[in-house]
Amino acid sequence: MTEIQQNTPKKRIFSGMQPSGEAHLGNYLGALRRWVGMQDEYDCVWCIVDDHAITSGGDPAEMPSSVFDLAVSFLAVGLDPERSTIFVQSDVHEHTELAWLFNAVTPVGDLERMTQYKDKAQHFESIPAGILNYPILQAADILLYKANAVPVGEDQRQHLELTREVARKFNARYGETFPITEPLIGEDVGRILGLDGNAKMSKSLGNTVGILADPDNVWDKVRTAVTDPQRVRRDDPGRPEVCNVFALHRFFTEENAREEIEAGCRSAELGCVDCKRILSGNIATSFAPYRERATHYREHPSEVRDVLDQGAEKARKIASETMQEVRRKMGLNWRNAIP
Repeated sequence: MTEIQQNTPKKRIFSGMQPSGEAHLGNYLGALRRWVGMQDEYDCVWCIVDDHAITSGGDPAEMPSSVFDLAVSFLAVGLDPERSTIFVQSDVHEHTELAWLFNAVTPVGDLERMTQYKDKAQHFESIPAGILNYPILQAADILLYKANAVPVGEDQRQHLELTREVARKFNARYGETFPITEPLIGEDVGRILGLDGNAKMSKSLGNTVGILADPDNVWDKVRTAVTDPQRVRRDDPGRPEVCNVFALHRFFTEENAREEIEAGCRSAELGCVDCKRILSGNIATSFAPYRERATHYREHPSEVRDVLDQGAEKARKIASETMQEVRRKMGLNWRNAIP
C-alpha cells in the first residue's frame, strides 16, 4: 500500500435509532450487527435520535431511561467509542437548527409524497407538523456531518433520496456545500418479519425479542412465533421457504444444522416446536456476551454517561464547523460581515 493510500481518510457514515428502550431483535438484525462490522472501514457516527422520537408523542418521563437503555444496548453489542462517535441527538442543537434552515429548500409536495408520512398520518386526528417535517430533520442529521453514505434498509431508501435532493437544492442555491450521500443497503438482511408474521418487527407490537432478554424470556417470545400456516398437524410436511422461524435460523444457526432442520421440516421428522426451541437456544447463546456487558454498564452508569458526553463533544465540533459554513452561505453571519 502506498503512503498516499494509507493517508486517505475513511468515508464517513451516519445512522440513528429512536430510543424505545432496550434494542430488540429487529434492531439487531436490521442495523446493529451491521454497524458493528463497519467500524474499522468507516468513520462512523451513531446517534440516539430523541428529537425524532418526540414527534410520535410518548411519555416524557420515560424518555431518559429509554435513551440510557438504548445506549447500553449500543455498547453491549460492540459499538466502540474508540472507533465510533456515539451520542444523543438533543445534545447537539445544530441538528434542529440545520433542519429549520433546510425548510428553505424543501418543497412541501416532496414531504407529502413520502410513504411513511402517509402511513403515520393515518394514526392522528390532527397531524403534528413534526410528522410532515420528520424527513427534513433526518436530512439534517446526515448532512450536518457531511456523511458520504448511510447504512439503511430498503424501507428508508425514499427518505435518503429526499436527503440527496435537499443537498442538491441547497448546493444549487447557496454553492457546493453537502455531499450527495449514498445509500448502503444491507443486501444480506432482506425483509425481517415480526414473530407474529407482521410486516414489521416492533416492540410496541410485542412481536420481537429484546437482545438482552434472558433465555427464558427469549423462549417465551419465540414459542409464539408463527410458522408455515399450512402445517396444521405435527406429522404434516413443512415448507421452510415460507416459515419465518426458519428464516431467522440463518442468522443464528450454522449451515449444517440449518440443512438438517430443513430436511427434518420437509419430512415432518422435526416439529415446529422443536425448530423453535433450537432457534431460541441459539439466539440466547448468541446474545449471552451482550447480556454480560449490559450488566456491567447498568452497574456503572457513569461509564455510559461519559461515552455519550464525549461523543456529543466530538459531534458538536463537526456540527459547529458545518453550521459556520451554512450560516455564512445563507447570509446569517451579519456580525462577521459588517465592518
